Amino acid sequence: MSQASFLPLVDSFGRVHNSLRLSVTDRCNIRCFYCMPENGAQFVDRNHILSFEEIHRLVRLLVEQAGIRDLRITGGEPLVRKQIPCLIEMLAGIEGLEDLSLTTNGMLLAEHAQALKHAGLRRLNISLDTLNETVFRKITRREGLDKTLQGIDSAIQCGFESVKLNTLAIKGITEPEVTQLVQYALDRDVMLRFIEFMPLDTDRAWQQDQVLTGDQLLAILQKVFGNVKPISRPDPSQPAEEFQISNGRIGIIRSITAPFCQACNRIRITADGAVRNCLFATSETPLRILMREGVSDADLLSTIRACVAGKAKAHGINEDGFQPPDRPMYAIGG
Repeated sequence: MSQASFLPLVDSFGRVHNSLRLSVTDRCNIRCFYCMPENGAQFVDRNHILSFEEIHRLVRLLVEQAGIRDLRITGGEPLVRKQIPCLIEMLAGIEGLEDLSLTTNGMLLAEHAQALKHAGLRRLNISLDTLNETVFRKITRREGLDKTLQGIDSAIQCGFESVKLNTLAIKGITEPEVTQLVQYALDRDVMLRFIEFMPLDTDRAWQQDQVLTGDQLLAILQKVFGNVKPISRPDPSQPAEEFQISNGRIGIIRSITAPFCQACNRIRITADGAVRNCLFATSETPLRILMREGVSDADLLSTIRACVAGKAKAHGINEDGFQPPDRPMYAIGG
């Protein structure tokens, strides 16, 4: 099937979905309080995790017949999945896939960066909430900041098309970190993006007043760096607002105070093979069992289309009666 003849994934509000976030594992080597419990995390049975061949089938189908052009590999921590460069090479070979990226906490990146680049990975997003080891342990309930920093340096040295750093903006934690983190990114000529704290923690302890908002971040940045100039957003589906600051750029994702739901172009597939039309969806559509029972590509794609068609207008975090998804972030896929 030619690229021109695919039928796009469109929901009832007319939003076209050409971006896929695909989780390859729900396991992780740290225990960030905004994502996982400190102990006793419940993981999917390994037999229920999609195989590389099943992942390749889904991605190929969505690229060739539904117009997916952007694929981001997520977790859990995707680098704990054995032989992950092999999967990247399989996916990079799919004709019509225009962008292939991966989100990681960076702790295993120093040993994998070169292999990932060689396999065809184009871009990396690396989580970095602090440059302080004590704060790192408070957030992650583990040690390893030095490994994350080594991973960032390795990724930069490997020459990926893009390396971005993601910082979760949490009131009472992030404010003292802002200046150092921004300067760290500027010194390495990479973009740092602040993401407003979202209700995706296992402990269900999230409160709206814990969100360090985009406006509050801008006030801190302007006080320290002077003029912060907004840059026009070329693609309305791009989640981050970008700002010129000093000799570089930073981004702010206002997932709570100014969500971009009206332009959302993403769908998600969990590590155990369920398609979700929104990060905050209260339901999902299982694909793994269908695939293992021998369902045809046509019926599999029809099932995915039905899920996308049912997408809600917005995530509803700021509405009365909002309920977070049953699954926490590590089980959905970042």
